Amino acid sequence: MNLSKISVRYSKALFLTSQEKNVLEKINDDMLLLNNCCRELEEFKQFLENPIVSLSKKRTIIKTVFAGKVHEITLSFLDLVLKNNREAFLEDITRMFLDLYRKEMGFISISLTTAIRIDDDLRKKMVELINTAYKADVEMTEFVNKNILGGFKLQIENMLLDASVATSINKMKRELIKK
Repeated sequence: MNLSKISVRYSKALFLTSQEKNVLEKINDDMLLLNNCCRELEEFKQFLENPIVSLSKKRTIIKTVFAGKVHEITLSFLDLVLKNNREAFLEDITRMFLDLYRKEMGFISISLTTAIRIDDDLRKKMVELINTAYKADVEMTEFVNKNILGGFKLQIENMLLDASVATSINKMKRELIKK
């Protein structure tokens, strides 16, 4: 079974369970916490993936660290992940859960890459335009990358609109080389 299938199955199971138990928002908060731990605390990730640390030791430490800080369902879920030796997939599972939650709540994630930071007025207009087109609330992440020279790259969910100067120059260069 590949990474995506494992992550999708576990995240969907947790999502449906938390929806059924009417604790979706709380479990989402827990998944945010766990996702941040996986991404920002290298020691946490190394601990989870360390084959030398026994399953019982991992379970004890996880319960000690997270008891009282996360919902019981999250704690049980972490225990299940450990029992099934899927701890290496925890970051992907949490990320997919967060994606499911955003979709359920009517949010759409976009990322905008520009050569310079855009002003608030342009940002507001862009968010309104996408909000209207997709009939969803927009969560926008911005990146500045001077290498694109100008223009922008806009990623909406899995679609990429590349209107950067660097890409245009590369396309012209390839066309000139062909002739």
